[in-house]
Amino acid sequence: MKKKLRVGILFGGRSGEHEVSLTSAASLLKVLDPARYEVVPIGITREGRWLVGSAVDELLPDILKHGKAVTPAVVPGEAPLLPLGATGSAGEVPPQVDVIFPVLHGTFGEDGTVQGLLELAGIPYVGAGVLGSAAGMDKDVMKRLFRDAGLPVVPWVLLLRTEWEREPARVRQRIEKGLGYPLFVKPANLGSSVGISKVTRRRELAVALDLAAQYDRKILVEKAVEAREIECSVLGNDCPEASVPGEVVPVNEFYDYEAKYLKEGSQLIVPAQLTARQTKQVQESALGAFRAIDGAGMARVDFLLDRKTGKVFVNEINTIPGFTPISMYPKLWEASGIPYPQLVDRLIELALERHREKLRTRFRYEPGR
Repeated sequence: MKKKLRVGILFGGRSGEHEVSLTSAASLLKVLDPARYEVVPIGITREGRWLVGSAVDELLPDILKHGKAVTPAVVPGEAPLLPLGATGSAGEVPPQVDVIFPVLHGTFGEDGTVQGLLELAGIPYVGAGVLGSAAGMDKDVMKRLFRDAGLPVVPWVLLLRTEWEREPARVRQRIEKGLGYPLFVKPANLGSSVGISKVTRRRELAVALDLAAQYDRKILVEKAVEAREIECSVLGNDCPEASVPGEVVPVNEFYDYEAKYLKEGSQLIVPAQLTARQTKQVQESALGAFRAIDGAGMARVDFLLDRKTGKVFVNEINTIPGFTPISMYPKLWEASGIPYPQLVDRLIELALERHREKLRTRFRYEPGR
């Protein structure tokens, strides 16, 4: 009998997207085939405590029913999870995992930090590596990479929280001279539209900058475009593929946190009503964005299709997109011929494939060999 693959589902976390992560994890836990996988749910509380077993009940009480607190080991080849304290029974073996599937959206999960920990521990994991995750999370760095790769992006200004606090008049002048109104103000390192504001006049700018500054030391200010919101999913490692594009029609003025998660009425149109030329451009740009950040496994690339000019701008890339069955990432692959359960299988295979490729790299230099 073939041994089941033990899959650790890593979720929760300290970011502002904690609730979104819980929703993604709940969906993933339900779809993993028990005939193929032994699942180890690993929750991280808002305070940063790592939990496994019954201790995870506090995060997903309707799904999980067992456990103890753990901490990740950082010694390759040893048990990836070690019990905290000495309360376990004699001879108890820490849970070992073959691969980690992180659905940690936002800070401390999607930004390369947990990926670095898993690299140190030598554990295969789903999704982009340290560099791809960090670059995909930082909207300023991301846009610079896109621009250098020849991908179209909207004009933007980067400023620091301390800069805004120290010289508000100069910052306001710089933004107005460089971009004008309307514009969007965003924390540079966060997702799910947390901390984002649309600003149409000067009196709204300070409030928007103060809000974004609560969530990051780097603040991104972008020129607003009257646009359709198009999304495209990417799957693969060195030879990625792009899904059919989809369109988001938000119930609010733009696709903010409320429109995404709290308020009914937003529509996801799959496939998007685009010309053949536009579809090809979106798919090619999605792959270009994925390669620009050195992506792996999965990503969802978001676009702005200017209603006036028809020009397509790459807005951002999400290396750990929402992962419920009704989230755009799996919906786009469903429309492209890969159902949700098969998509999960493929992502786990890609994680193991990428890990095998990493094992080909030498980390010790021996002169003469």
